[in-house]
Amino acid sequence: MAADLYAKIRANPRYQEFVSVRSRYSIIMSVIGALAYYGFIGLVAYDKSFLAQKIGEGYTMSIGIPIGVGVILFTIIITWIYVRRANSEFDDTNAEIIREAQK
Repeated sequence: MAADLYAKIRANPRYQEFVSVRSRYSIIMSVIGALAYYGFIGLVAYDKSFLAQKIGEGYTMSIGIPIGVGVILFTIIITWIYVRRANSEFDDTNAEIIREAQK
């Protein structure tokens, strides 16, 4: 019985489209997050003088600190965006495909 259900789900063209959209979206979000992290690491490796610049006169903090915090916040935000879409649109579509296959 379970094998029949799985076969029906996999044969559904809507499922194929769903997997494609979900995979593309997750790859895009992963690449964006990786670019943010590796971009920062690239700055650390190749342009330390830029990151070592002081924010302004009288400040002891360098520009690298807010950029690093920004990278962390950015990845938290894109993770939140992904989870929000996964928990609403992706879960709803998944449930509909399963309901269709159980008919």
